Amino acid sequence: MNRLKFIFIIFVVAAMIPTFVNAQLIFNGNRGLNYVHSASTLPAGFLTTKLYSRGYSTVSNEPTGSINIYDLNGRLSINYGLSKHFELAVTPLLYGDTNFGVELNNPGDVFMSVKFGSLGSPGSSLTYGLSVNTKVPLGKVYNIPFEPYGAKRIGFGATGMISYSKDALYPDEALNLHFNLGYWNHNDVGAKLTNNVAAAKPASMSQEILYAMGVRVPKNKFEFSAELYGNFFLKAPPESAYSRENYLYISPAASYKLTRWMSLSLGADLRIFESSDKTLYAPAAAGISRTLASAQPNYAGWRLNFGTHFSLLPTKMYRPNQRDVLLQKAENRRELFEKIIREQRATESAEAELERIKAERVRAEKELARLRRILEGNLKKDRKDLQEEKEENGN
Repeated sequence: MNRLKFIFIIFVVAAMIPTFVNAQLIFNGNRGLNYVHSASTLPAGFLTTKLYSRGYSTVSNEPTGSINIYDLNGRLSINYGLSKHFELAVTPLLYGDTNFGVELNNPGDVFMSVKFGSLGSPGSSLTYGLSVNTKVPLGKVYNIPFEPYGAKRIGFGATGMISYSKDALYPDEALNLHFNLGYWNHNDVGAKLTNNVAAAKPASMSQEILYAMGVRVPKNKFEFSAELYGNFFLKAPPESAYSRENYLYISPAASYKLTRWMSLSLGADLRIFESSDKTLYAPAAAGISRTLASAQPNYAGWRLNFGTHFSLLPTKMYRPNQRDVLLQKAENRRELFEKIIREQRATESAEAELERIKAERVRAEKELARLRRILEGNLKKDRKDLQEEKEENGN
């Protein structure tokens, strides 16, 4: 019971600390990677959470001096297995910088999704899934620099998922590949994007395609991964939006499993594609203000991210079972066993070499004996021939 209280305290404290991440529609808090979803669902009754944070900073060289600009946000993802093929996910934004004075999104939007997954033939390495997603707008500020586009409207979309595992029986212990393709509708017609009354408002729904792919390689208690994710606007928001261009990021990461129910991850997002800036800025009458005095980047060029993953249910996750204890003991003694085996193999190899030398010696001795007999036989024959020759000469 004390351990459960300790876990709960860690969870509450971590949730209260302002974490540093930025909102992302395809953020993933359960199986799969940070952004790329797995087509598999949680088993029924399993509950997991993930505190995820990421941030970016740059310097704006103003006429009055240099100013540090930060883009720091954080969110929590809660995932629950409803049944064999259904999973529910709720992801609230806990904290978000807006880069507009002291205003913060604390809390921010809440994303919710229902996944229908773990589909495929029994024993197959391929798994399929589909999720429907929605956003409940609870933030104070929208149309934020360096962030994916968003408006104060209920958004909705869907994501298709395909996962491949090298080992179909034990997918969590083998190489995994994940592929996602999604659609998102911002439902933002007439939404206010800026305080400039002359700025354009969305005349039609902004829509985009979200795509992602990733690979995960487990190695004992570590997991190494790489993700590629981006977007493509089917209908871009108006020129009064900061983030109305397409983007593409690559995200390498590593995670470490502290216990059966807790793991830590560390990674980075690196932008590898950014289209030309299409936002209209002041002093144009319908323009919006710049965050930076010089050129305004569409999205952050890089971001550092950190995550903490907890498995909360079932509670048996906190109790070490006999199998795990035995496996741990076997792991600790593995080097000793391997040393004994190597020494035994070395001894067997030496004995085999000795037997080979003995066999060679016996064979050589037999060959010498055979040669001796041949030589002795030839000598006797020569003596006999010599005696017969003498007798003939004497006659």
